[in-house]
Amino acid sequence: MLRQYELVERVRSYDPEADEDLINRAYVFSVQKHGSQKRASGDPYFSHPIEVAGLMTDLKLDQQTIVTALLHDTVEDTLTTTDEIEKLFGADIARLVDGVTKLSKIEAQTDNERAAENLRKFLLAMSDDIRVLLVKLADRLHNMRTLHFIKSEEKRRRIAHETMDIYAPLAERIGMYEYMREMQLLAFSHLEPEAYETITGRLNAIKEGDDGQVHKIARSLEKALAAGGLAAQVNGREKHPYSIWRKMQERHVSFEQLTDIMAFRVITDNSAECYRALGILHQKWKTVPGRFKDYISTPKRNGYQSLHTTIMHGNNMRVEIQIRSERMHRDNEYGLAAHWAYKQGGGPDGQAGWIRDLIEILDHAEDAEELLENTKLAMYQDRIFSFTPKGALLQMPRGSTTVDFAYAVHTDLGNQAVGAKVNGRHVPLRTQLTNGDVVEILKSDGQEPQPGWLSFVITGKARAAIRRFVRHKERDEIVEIGTKLYDEIVERLPGKIGKKAMKAALKRLDMVDEDELMIAIGTRELSDREVMEALMPGSVNDNDDDREWPEQDRAISIKGLTPGVAFDLAECCHPVPGDRIVGLRRSGENVEVHAIDCLKLADGVDADWVDLSWGMETDGAAARLMVVLHNKPGTLAEMAGIFGFHNANILRLRMTNRDAPFHTFEVDLEVHNVHHLMRILSALRASEAIAQAERL
Repeated sequence: MLRQYELVERVRSYDPEADEDLINRAYVFSVQKHGSQKRASGDPYFSHPIEVAGLMTDLKLDQQTIVTALLHDTVEDTLTTTDEIEKLFGADIARLVDGVTKLSKIEAQTDNERAAENLRKFLLAMSDDIRVLLVKLADRLHNMRTLHFIKSEEKRRRIAHETMDIYAPLAERIGMYEYMREMQLLAFSHLEPEAYETITGRLNAIKEGDDGQVHKIARSLEKALAAGGLAAQVNGREKHPYSIWRKMQERHVSFEQLTDIMAFRVITDNSAECYRALGILHQKWKTVPGRFKDYISTPKRNGYQSLHTTIMHGNNMRVEIQIRSERMHRDNEYGLAAHWAYKQGGGPDGQAGWIRDLIEILDHAEDAEELLENTKLAMYQDRIFSFTPKGALLQMPRGSTTVDFAYAVHTDLGNQAVGAKVNGRHVPLRTQLTNGDVVEILKSDGQEPQPGWLSFVITGKARAAIRRFVRHKERDEIVEIGTKLYDEIVERLPGKIGKKAMKAALKRLDMVDEDELMIAIGTRELSDREVMEALMPGSVNDNDDDREWPEQDRAISIKGLTPGVAFDLAECCHPVPGDRIVGLRRSGENVEVHAIDCLKLADGVDADWVDLSWGMETDGAAARLMVVLHNKPGTLAEMAGIFGFHNANILRLRMTNRDAPFHTFEVDLEVHNVHHLMRILSALRASEAIAQAERL
């Protein structure tokens, strides 16, 4: 375990300006908070965050990342809070620690490949600061190094699976091949112990029996390059045991049949020398056709750059060679972490270096999909990942609401949604979700989609389902209101008609069925006169004046119809149940309902007026009030108290005028009927806090 002064010296070795006091305080804080906690190995628990901090110094990361590594388990495993860390170490470190804590709370769902990929995406999306992800990967790597101390084989295998499925690919995704290889090797040893022992045993036997063959080949490559005027570093190694096992599985071959067990790496000063080295080696030895790849001019999607080739060396031995510059080697081993490392003579390159790297990569993207893939972390910044109560992971666009989530689970759940809980707390349906939210949708068989949901849902599935329902409901309600108007029209005919009259009328009007006729009546595509004439030819003469025209003799009930679907309540007068109402019917539009004394009715000369009624026991509408309050403390609260006492819900409250003695408010209030509204107005007028209260 690193001692306190050793950790500080490591950081100061590459960042002489680092805050020594900050690192010391974080070290002591971590030791004190974890106290007597023990790991499965028997070591003090605080040894783990200290070792993770050590891994961060290997990457030459900034002091905030080192401190985050020291503190990363304090919020999750001790009584420490994020607020306490912010107070002691600053907002930036508190944000990073909170990010690592959130990642640590995510339990892997590796039942299938898709779930694992979703979680990898989720982890990326949560890591809006790359340093959060780097600490998490180092945390997992150190846990894997000590995995053998866990007694339960089942738990060891679960953690190893999680590492193989989630964290190793995640390290590869951001180009940290060094971490990826070690994670894979450690996970492989627990998941396939027999295969691991066999392959490592064979590799050790080759190493002992090759009489220094790897060293000899490396020296011969180095000499050939030097003879060509190029000084380069050549390293030889056996292939990674997990990589060998995977090739054996994919190619269905035995260990003896593999010809590329050894690999060599040539490190040059720059990319131009990489191509020079390639030319020298290809001149000296024969190449294996189809085994050359140029990842310098065309990097891999995670930014990996290198030249790959295979030559026939000595006694027709296949030798795989990677050629790269020093910078490429650093970037290939540590990926995005390399861009956070301290540069010679300066501070951390940070996100700016990463962005510059991305710009270079994006220049080579061939299509939109590859372009997105190349943006690494950024590709998930417009997505959020939320969980169902059972732990299933859903991926949705950023800005999605609980209603979008409900429709993402199932259309029926979205249609029946009446409320939602996010992280156990009741929230409005329009609440926007964030990464990591656990969402429970409350439903009712009697609920149905509301037209108002279209104002806040953003996913195509939700919008399509709501619109489809609203269209069907709108059609049904227009048919219903058209049927009521039809029945009233029939009563005004000079005589009774039979069933045959309907069939004949449909034929005369060139319509398919009764529903089409009712929709035409409800939307005023047909006038009352045209309907009468179609049902009973000769019942209406063009010469009839208004005195001879049979007037509507009973009101049409709008009970059971939905405001905003078949009819609209006028915004100018805000009619409520109990008001005398009339409807303005214009061609192709919903019926517009007004109070009988509405001043705007004078504008409806071009519309067909329809006498309407609310129907028995119709309940609920929005009334608009103008309330003038005395400019004194507590008057607004008294007004709200009156509304609450009378069980009226405030839908909207807006101050329209403000002068020294008075404040004027416009209030939209949900009331049962006109009698309910009158009681509220009487109570307002009786209050000393209120100077005036009127209905608008």
